[in-house]
Amino acid sequence: MPRDPLIGLVGKPSSGKSTTLNSLTDASSKVGNFPFTTIDPQRAIGYLQIECACQRLNVSDKCRPNYGGCVEGRRSVPIELLDVAGLVPGAHQGRGLGNKFLDDLRHADALIHVVDVSGTTDAEGKATRGYDPSQDIEWLHSEIVRWVLGNLMQKWGSIKRRHVATKSTAVDTLQSQFSGYGSTSSIVGRCLDKLALKEPLEAWSDETVEKVVTTFIDEKFPTVFALNKIDHPDADKNISKIAKMQDPKSIVLCSAISEVFLRRLAKQGYIKYIEGSEFVDMREDLIDMGDPDGGGLKEMDEKLKTRVENLKDMVLYRFGSTGVVQCLSRAAELLGLVPVFPVRNIHTFSSGAGTAVFRDCVLVGKNSTVGDVARKVMGDVPISYIEGIGGTRVSEDEIVEVGKHDILSFKPGR
Repeated sequence: MPRDPLIGLVGKPSSGKSTTLNSLTDASSKVGNFPFTTIDPQRAIGYLQIECACQRLNVSDKCRPNYGGCVEGRRSVPIELLDVAGLVPGAHQGRGLGNKFLDDLRHADALIHVVDVSGTTDAEGKATRGYDPSQDIEWLHSEIVRWVLGNLMQKWGSIKRRHVATKSTAVDTLQSQFSGYGSTSSIVGRCLDKLALKEPLEAWSDETVEKVVTTFIDEKFPTVFALNKIDHPDADKNISKIAKMQDPKSIVLCSAISEVFLRRLAKQGYIKYIEGSEFVDMREDLIDMGDPDGGGLKEMDEKLKTRVENLKDMVLYRFGSTGVVQCLSRAAELLGLVPVFPVRNIHTFSSGAGTAVFRDCVLVGKNSTVGDVARKVMGDVPISYIEGIGGTRVSEDEIVEVGKHDILSFKPGR
């Protein structure tokens, strides 16, 4: 049965990784400015924002998700996150908290690497000034490569002998070694296709093996670089340097602490704020817009007003948002995740009694079939047939895409 996607949050101590997690979820990971604050890996539920099917079908007023929420067609879909303790250079050799925490990432489908772009923490998370955060990107990638490479090279001799003796393909041999990292034969095949190696596996040099592992890591763990602490004075020069080194599509500028602050004020009734938005409204703003009650918001003192105005100027107006919500969205884009809406009644889009529509939403990987969705939603329940929009029958072999075969009704039976 297809499992739910898992997004791993990685980064050095004090990079703001736990704050990023807290701003994506209601989990409370221990937050502090010292190494190894996060002692144990923690799974939590974050919320990926998508365009709900209710928007394109003009039924937003009746959309009532069982989980998450939907506001005017902007839906929050639960997605599992994995927060791992801070890593330091040499972790693959047991430094810091060692291989255990790299090992916890083995089943992550994508990574969000939280980078302290202010340059105020060194490679081990200790306070400093003028540190080059581009080094963090390089060493973390290197740690993961060395971890996998070390595991592989320990038994490379016996792997080659078995490969020759069983007359296996390179894909089959490597998949048997990489399966523990959540790999698939198609991932391994894509890696070898990219490298276009001509030598047989048993003739590969150590350098070739390292190239294969590096390509595998890039393919297996697509990574979003969350450049955190963007409101710091030294952030701009570091952002510029990293932007020249990495694919722009993989970079998100963010201020996790700003997102946490805004959500807290919104919960306390001081501001009107939608997660991921560039707009924040205070009581005075709403009164100026014609609401005499100011939206029922509480009055803020001058000190708090000044903090909010500064945050607007330094983060929201300048960068368009705090960027935290966009980190998950970008990770979903890298994975090609497709939201699918299973319903009981394909004509009313309901899932039982009442008029509420699109109660459920599941996330599946790119190139997933209708049959894959059926197994994820229905498990081992036998399916008689599957209906799509308009009541038309849909084959289990059809590929699901946004706007195509993404609203489905599964009819049990034999």
